[in-house]
Amino acid sequence: MEWTGFLFLMLALKIPLAALLWLVWWAIRQTPDDEQVPQGGDGGSRVPDPQPRPLPRHPRRRGPHGDPVPTAPPRTRTTVARARTPER
Repeated sequence: MEWTGFLFLMLALKIPLAALLWLVWWAIRQTPDDEQVPQGGDGGSRVPDPQPRPLPRHPRRRGPHGDPVPTAPPRTRTTVARARTPER
């Protein structure tokens, strides 16, 4: 390694590290912004809904006495392809 490469590694690559340390120091010393409270209302003219939205309906009961959920259909097996035999 030549002396220019050594100088680059020792000095130039320290600049991002110094910038990061300065940014962290600046963020720690930063004072929080004061929240501004709106004066008189929310600033909009939103009209409230005339009726509340209905709640989601439950699924209907099966049969007169709430029969259990039907069973899943039987599963089908897929056919397994056999390897081709080499032609002689």
